Amino acid sequence: MTGTTQWQAWQDRVLPPVERVRDGLWSIPVPIPDNPLRYVLVYALESGDGTVLIDAGWPAEEPWRALCDGLTGIGTGVENVKAVLVTHNHADHLGLAGRVREASGAYVALHALDASPLGPEPGTREEWRGDLLRHLTGNGMPDAEAVTTVDAMNADLLFGAARPDVLLQDGERIKLPDLDLNVVWTPGHSPGHSCFHEPGRRLLFSGDHVLPRITPAVGVYARTVGDPLADFLLSLERLARFDVEEVLPAHEYRFRRLDQRLAQMARHHTERLAETFAAVRAEPGATGWELAARLEWSRPWQAFGTQQRRFALGETLAHLQLLATRGEISTEHPGEPDPEPDGPTRWYVSAGEAVVRG
Repeated sequence: MTGTTQWQAWQDRVLPPVERVRDGLWSIPVPIPDNPLRYVLVYALESGDGTVLIDAGWPAEEPWRALCDGLTGIGTGVENVKAVLVTHNHADHLGLAGRVREASGAYVALHALDASPLGPEPGTREEWRGDLLRHLTGNGMPDAEAVTTVDAMNADLLFGAARPDVLLQDGERIKLPDLDLNVVWTPGHSPGHSCFHEPGRRLLFSGDHVLPRITPAVGVYARTVGDPLADFLLSLERLARFDVEEVLPAHEYRFRRLDQRLAQMARHHTERLAETFAAVRAEPGATGWELAARLEWSRPWQAFGTQQRRFALGETLAHLQLLATRGEISTEHPGEPDPEPDGPTRWYVSAGEAVVRG
């Protein structure tokens, strides 16, 4: 751990100060209202006669003031921003990028797979709502809770998100004065999540992919394509090959020993996969919702709010999907037709796997 001031602020549950990390590089904490993460660390880098941001912050007035005040405090201003490099399309990272663009003329850059938080075919709000409800109830969430959950979601954060001017690709070198940054595609937390590697100073701007204390949410949601947990684990392996002295994450605090943290995160998911498999074996035919309620979380399931339960369901489904990819579990009822073909998806241990695992 290198960000001792940031670490102490995290322990004290307060906003850390704006901090000079290296020559021409500052971290600016931007608050996230009503969120346990409390803030996102926006990084400001000198580039020629202007400033480049990595991430931007949550789209609200308090975060906007914090970002503007932080830039002023380091001797620049939002009007001097030339580019906003966004690690991924979640609102606490992308949310203020459009407003920065309006104030400065900066371009917004984002990986092509994260160009829209709604997926490649955003559709209408009604279609989005229908997709969500079908996903939630189709995985066992009670109908009434699904309606409450979707009603509580802020569709404006998705439909109003800034679209990028520049689409980034894996391995691309960022062409900006006095900067040496390479795009490292690290899917999992989002399809197009990207880190930025600065080889000269051996720095990794890790976004949400690698955090010092918590593991990022990797989930299956209404419009998820592919196998996000498999992607995430491969991304962890890939990062181990980079020469990194210090990790600059988007939350919590700076730290060293990337290799140790990558191993910890991989081990966490190995243990979670085993726990999920055991839950399926103990209750064959359970839905994702029922399994999520039986897994161990940092707080009791009953204490979760609606959105926390939605994310917990998504994370559970990601582990179930990877187990299914590996052939360990299945949604097919073993030995007989599905007794509830029009009901929610249910999970079973694969016939051969039950014998192998005993």
